[in-house]
Amino acid sequence: MKNIKYSIIVPVFNEEEVIQKTYQRLTTVMNSTNAPYELLFINDGSKDKTEEILVELGRNDKKVKLINFSRNFGHQVAISAGMDYAQGEAVVIIDADLQDPPELILDMIDKWMEGYDVIYAKRLSRKGESFFKKQSASLFYRTLRSMTDIDIPLDTGDFRLMDRKVVEEMKGLHEKNRFVRGMASWVGFRQTAIEYERDARAAGETKYPLKRMLKLSMDGITSFSYKPLKLASYAGAFLSIAGLIYMFYVFYLNIFTDATVPGWSSLIIIQLFFSSFVLILLGIMGEYIGRIYDETKNRPLYIVRDYYGLEERNTLRRNKPVPITLKK
Repeated sequence: MKNIKYSIIVPVFNEEEVIQKTYQRLTTVMNSTNAPYELLFINDGSKDKTEEILVELGRNDKKVKLINFSRNFGHQVAISAGMDYAQGEAVVIIDADLQDPPELILDMIDKWMEGYDVIYAKRLSRKGESFFKKQSASLFYRTLRSMTDIDIPLDTGDFRLMDRKVVEEMKGLHEKNRFVRGMASWVGFRQTAIEYERDARAAGETKYPLKRMLKLSMDGITSFSYKPLKLASYAGAFLSIAGLIYMFYVFYLNIFTDATVPGWSSLIIIQLFFSSFVLILLGIMGEYIGRIYDETKNRPLYIVRDYYGLEERNTLRRNKPVPITLKK
């Protein structure tokens, strides 16, 4: 398809229960624009019937494109692959679970027409999520913002519209441990928010359980902040001063009072305290060193198994040596 106006990137992972409804709502919204568009689904190693449903949709609608990963590479990588292949003048990222309403895309397009380059959706509330997830997400965004020099908006996910020039800049960022919403803030350009009420999942289970949320949080913090390392240094200096003061206090007790009792309790407590601090410091350093190791391996960010509905495209693919064959 030539002269595509809009590309809609939809990462999917085991979404057979909701993908048909997602397609219908996206199609209704995009048809109302009266502009050429593509629905670019990135299948991130689904084990259910998600791929079969999307292939069938593609047979009946040429706007539906499907890219299949060779395995599960993760949500943020799937978004990055979508940006590599998208050809629209404006690119929209939206999840398949319908927590983010597709109808909001029209408001984003209006803002884009006004001259904004990035229009992101800001959540006013999060329906259908546990108290723990709401509070932990709120804490993460506020902690991240306080620890970075980049203005990453509070309470925002990956649901956004980006102009083609922004996408091209994003494609040039090659880090392996990706935090897309942070990267979008880092590249700059004119950005604005649209507020909305986030719905509960239409069906299925969340693809961001606690383990993945912790991984995403660590990627966000270590990708855009060195403050954990600085905080460790400050804590070390503080504890050194506290230890020196305590040493003088012990000397005072030994020389001027009879309050000291021979034993090992205080020694063990101090040793455990400082040992814990050293281990925490080593853990923080290990996170950064591990990410340096990931970058030096220079492995591809993802591997495409095959695709459906796409002509061969000259993209900035991170797995260039891997051939892509048209799925029959």
